[in-house]
Order: sequence, then C-alpha cells, then structure tokens
Amino acid sequence: MRKLVYLISPNKIQSDFYNHLEKVFSVKNIKFFQLRLKNSNKNKLIKIAKKIRKITKKHNVKLIINDSPSISKIINADGCHLGQNDGSVIFAKKFLKKKIVGVTCHNSKLLAKIAIRNKADYLAFGSFNKSKLKPNAKKANLNILRWAKKNIKKPIIAIGGINNLNYKKILKSGAKYIALSSFIWDNPKLKPEIAIKKFK
Repeated sequence: MRKLVYLISPNKIQSDFYNHLEKVFSVKNIKFFQLRLKNSNKNKLIKIAKKIRKITKKHNVKLIINDSPSISKIINADGCHLGQNDGSVIFAKKFLKKKIVGVTCHNSKLLAKIAIRNKADYLAFGSFNKSKLKPNAKKANLNILRWAKKNIKKPIIAIGGINNLNYKKILKSGAKYIALSSFIWDNPKLKPEIAIKKFK
C-alpha cells in the first residue's frame, strides 16, 4: 500500500491515544506523524514525544515535531515542521543536520520558492477546505498544487479539512501526501483505526 498520509496529532493527547495510534499505524498508509501541541509546556511535550517516538519507530513512520527544532533534537525525531513565523529554515537545517525540515507555504508560489532556496525537504500547502484544527487558516486552491507538481522537485503535502470524499482530487492535482487530523481524531462517526482505512 502506498503511504500517502501525513497524520497530525489531535490538539490534546488523552490516555487512550497511544493505543489508538498503534492501531492507526498498523493500517500501513502513513508516512509521517506530526506532533502538534500548541499549548503544552516543554517538559510535557518531551514526555509525550518520547512515548510517540517508540511507536513511530516500531511502525517505520517518520516523526516530525511542529514548531520546535530543539525538541526534535532532544528526542531524536526525524525532523521538524516550521510555519512562516516559526523561525529560520536555514537555522533548523544546520541545527538538525541531516533531518527533515518541512515548511508551510499557504497558497504562495513566492513562499514556496523561498522554502526551496532555503533547502526545505518538503512543502505544505493549504488550507484547501474548512478545517476544525485551524479554523482561521488562509485558503488555498488546487492550482497551487498543479503549479508545484510542475515546478518543484520536493514532496508536496496538502493540508486543511481533507476527508474521504475530497482527498482523491487533491492527490490528482499534485499532492504527494495528504495531511489528516480532525477526520481521524475528532470524527463522531468513526474510530481512528476505522477512519484511517478510508484513505487508500
């Protein structure tokens, strides 16, 4: 099965999360897992990240830490993801040596070109749909994916309100990976391990 999912953590990590994560990973369609906890202090974040690190290693999933090259280094994650206000890609690349550094580029060719110049390893575009995780995110349209597919040699990740009904057109437009969060972790109808099976 092709690994096409870039899975992002829920906003809060509950005690049953790790058990669900094991089951979700065993579906084998996930390439990356991003730990994104905006309101946790550093020590708590490190503790959670260490637990997740064991599970990602076991299932051969790349662990990416959102916003923080330093925590990424402390727990020996596979890399970090930077938004446009999260510090320098050039610094993160030097600091993390050969690790992955990904960058949010919204709907912007200019930001994408800067990210490439700064040697980012992947580019994330979005938000393509309304998203529970980021309700105020900037909107993106599929043309940016078509442009990126033609002009950028790095992996392209699409983000924002992606679900089982809209993901295929996003992949067809040029995304290599689809970022998922709410559909998996915050789905009133489906358990995480059932929801993830919708993406083949």
